[in-house]
Amino acid sequence: MSIKIKDVVDHEGFIMAEALLNELHITKREFAHAIGLSHSAIIRKDRLHAVSTQQRLRQTMEILKRIEPWAGSISGAWSWYRTYPIPPLGDLTAEELVSHGRADDVRAYISHIAEGGYA
Repeated sequence: MSIKIKDVVDHEGFIMAEALLNELHITKREFAHAIGLSHSAIIRKDRLHAVSTQQRLRQTMEILKRIEPWAGSISGAWSWYRTYPIPPLGDLTAEELVSHGRADDVRAYISHIAEGGYA
């Protein structure tokens, strides 16, 4: 099953992590760690709505949605995100890169591959 953007964005335009967590069958703590946020950034509404938290959530969603067709499912995309070492980015995983503020590098890599470039 593919998760739809409308399922994770509320009427005010905020990403709701809960829908994604339910689909991935992971805890808020696991998710927060995997995207480089504190647990409180996911559980406290004021922190969840903060610009920096929403930016990180959007970056992660974009990466997962772009990988999903290749991985076959959102859970397959999550597995890739957490475990696949990206050779031109120092063999770091998307999780490691995003956690250190390098989501743009991951997105550029994915775009390069989508355009027919080599891994």
